[in-house]
Amino acid sequence: MVMIIIIKNMTKQPEIPDFRRLGCQFAFFFHQKDQQPVFESNCERFLSASIIKVPILLAWLHLERQGLVDSHELCDLDSEPQVQGAGFSWLMGARKLPYHDVLLMMISLSDNLCTNLVIEKVGRERLTNVIQQDLGLKGTELQRKLMDYAAREKGLDNWITAQDCIKLFDLVDALPTQQREIAEAMLISNQDDALLKRNIPRDTVDFYHKTGSISNVLHDWGYTRSCRIFLLMQNVKAEPPAFEVFGQAGEWMLQ
Repeated sequence: MVMIIIIKNMTKQPEIPDFRRLGCQFAFFFHQKDQQPVFESNCERFLSASIIKVPILLAWLHLERQGLVDSHELCDLDSEPQVQGAGFSWLMGARKLPYHDVLLMMISLSDNLCTNLVIEKVGRERLTNVIQQDLGLKGTELQRKLMDYAAREKGLDNWITAQDCIKLFDLVDALPTQQREIAEAMLISNQDDALLKRNIPRDTVDFYHKTGSISNVLHDWGYTRSCRIFLLMQNVKAEPPAFEVFGQAGEWMLQ
């Protein structure tokens, strides 16, 4: 008797990086189309470290669909305190730009002044209501503007959750075609390739993503046409081994 075994063509899934060896809080999510998602975590709530800028963008687009804001309206870059950190809008010679360009710099360069200008235009309370109620991101909290150290000393900060980061993928998918194209043009222009993209050969993967980093916090959230992925870390004790793990996690996109 001859037994014939037919083996289906399957792509072997890479090993999950050993996040626990870093001794930090983390959440890793990967979902390849037509496969079961992978979710490993030891924490749910994280300091946002600029990932909050994705919900802010989606809230703006939601309000624009209602006719309550306009991306073509000119924004005065001098109408807010000139905070620095990420981005360079505070250095620009042109001091009035369309809000579209302000949003672009908020996402692609993680520009803090541009983010604060959007928060001021919409209003922090209204932004919070849109993010939590209209978008359904219940665990996302916008408690202060960017680089507001006085507010931070009072215990106010910006927060995201792993579950909300999963919901963000569906919110981007649900955007009307024109708005999705605008959002994706901003996300793919992100200039930070030091985290999930660090081990991926240049110009081989189109990764629509947003990174965030502050002291002891490293995040990268995004997607390709075939997968969704994010890695959130806080209470990071040493960055070099964390960067190594980000590189290993990002290789999952090469499946």
